[in-house]
Amino acid sequence: MASPLHSPLPTWMRDAGGGVYAIDTGFHRDDFDAAWLVVAAGRAVFVDTGTGFALPRLLGALEALGLGRDAVDWVIPTHVHLDHAGGAGALMRALPGARMLVHPRGARHMIDPSALWAGATAVYGPEEMARSYGEVVPVPAERVVASADGMTVEFGGRALAVADTPGHARHHHCIWDEATRGWFTGDTFGLSYREFDSPRGAWIVPTATPVQFEPDALEASVRRLLARDPACVYLTHFGRVDDVQRLGALLLGLLAELVALGRREAAHPRRHEALKAGQLEIFCASLAEHGCTLPRARVAELLAIDLELNAQGMAIWLDRA
Repeated sequence: MASPLHSPLPTWMRDAGGGVYAIDTGFHRDDFDAAWLVVAAGRAVFVDTGTGFALPRLLGALEALGLGRDAVDWVIPTHVHLDHAGGAGALMRALPGARMLVHPRGARHMIDPSALWAGATAVYGPEEMARSYGEVVPVPAERVVASADGMTVEFGGRALAVADTPGHARHHHCIWDEATRGWFTGDTFGLSYREFDSPRGAWIVPTATPVQFEPDALEASVRRLLARDPACVYLTHFGRVDDVQRLGALLLGLLAELVALGRREAAHPRRHEALKAGQLEIFCASLAEHGCTLPRARVAELLAIDLELNAQGMAIWLDRA
């Protein structure tokens, strides 16, 4: 029998090159939510984890690469939204030697996730929480390390550097991998679903999920990521994308359009629906320019979750302003 290192990877796991592997967590649909596994000299780091339901795939990824659970040195949520960190506590419980590196504003929510769970339940409702997110397990405080802008962590002779990147959430950091010149960006660098790829390449769109969307801070964070001139970006939603400068310009342009939409519709009597409809117009026009030939109904279907959450997050930003 072939060893795991020489066996085909599971269908839900992809080699992104340079010792970086994407794990499709199965959240909502295929190719929607990724956790990342970075491997160097027999040591490993997880960046983002998906929800509690992703644990079998996360551990299965280690097994597929012939790595023991004691090979993982760090678990690093980019931020504590549950599609990125809901499974982090369960994963930590399964990894005896790992420490968690988390933004200092998010550390308390990993140690005691009760407020995080309550806040998410207020957005999604208890039935959706049970169906989509599963159990959220607390992490012992002594295993949690708060990140700081500019700090690095090392494993297997490889270094990962932290950048504080607010805008999508104040508890968001991005992770720079010098070995591949790539950023692990969580939601700061937006969403790029493979269904929207065209001969021009990938398409990308900002995410304004509640409750801490701050467009000025987000623009500054995106520009900071671009200033490193990265070769690639590792997106949680979804996968590795290249041609980063083109995508960054597209992302910033669409962010500016969302800001204009929000200000235009701020006083609309049915603001939520107006924000959803306005987003769809903006995104369909951008996709047509991109060369995507999907019908409008299919675009609306693929972006339904994002249109809804963006409208909620934009409304909170408008009310706060």
